[in-house]
Amino acid sequence: MTTSPPKAPTVLFEQRGAVALITLNRPDALNSFTRAMHAELWVALDRAEAESSIRAVVLTGAGRGFCAGLDLAELDFSPGPGQVERADPGPVIDQAFNPTTRRLQNLSVPSVVAVNGVAAGAGASLVMACDIAIAAPNASFVQAFSKIGLIPDAGGSWWLVERLGLARAMALAMTGDKLPAGQAKEWGLIWDVADDALAAALALADKLATMPTKALVATRALLRDASTRSLNQHLDVERDTQSALGATHDYIEGVTAFLEKRPPQFKGA
Repeated sequence: MTTSPPKAPTVLFEQRGAVALITLNRPDALNSFTRAMHAELWVALDRAEAESSIRAVVLTGAGRGFCAGLDLAELDFSPGPGQVERADPGPVIDQAFNPTTRRLQNLSVPSVVAVNGVAAGAGASLVMACDIAIAAPNASFVQAFSKIGLIPDAGGSWWLVERLGLARAMALAMTGDKLPAGQAKEWGLIWDVADDALAAALALADKLATMPTKALVATRALLRDASTRSLNQHLDVERDTQSALGATHDYIEGVTAFLEKRPPQFKGA
């Protein structure tokens, strides 16, 4: 009797000091997502949040690509009755991609993404869902949706306008043209380009892991939601957020260290 070898995990998890390195691991498929892969990513993010010593996350891809979005094999395009229903991308967006986007946006620690290669379709949206993105020089971003009769999803159509403005967002989304890493940095889609994107992302995550975690996460929320409020409304949210942070260890430690002219020892609490 023979048994099949165990399947390799589609998401890898490694703790490196105070940083969790999470790697999308379907290199032969350019790390395109299956439903099961989303579930494995959620487990990895849960693990990062559950470990109190982890105070930052780095997300990257295995192989030559970062992520090609949805694996179309997850949908059923075979001819016959019910084809439209079976090929409908709505359910996998609702049940997998949107929860992943929301999960990353509500992560309790900062996230840095190392874009090691092409980020296409929802893979580009995944990059924008993280807090800070660093790309390799050969990386690129492709809004591939228009080429198969769809629209940017997983938050893509929202982030493109927020980061690039309507003119650039419209042209990229409609043409599906490739945006090289250098131009993506120049336009403000990503933070930086580095020859070794993973090493640069890990170094940045190490830095963030020594900082006041609650303040960083609160900063993410304020910046992300600023455009949804008037200035008067936002002033009130800033006030309330500052008051809440005023009760944290890291606020007291930060001010005390400043007054005592010594480096602060933040705990993320």
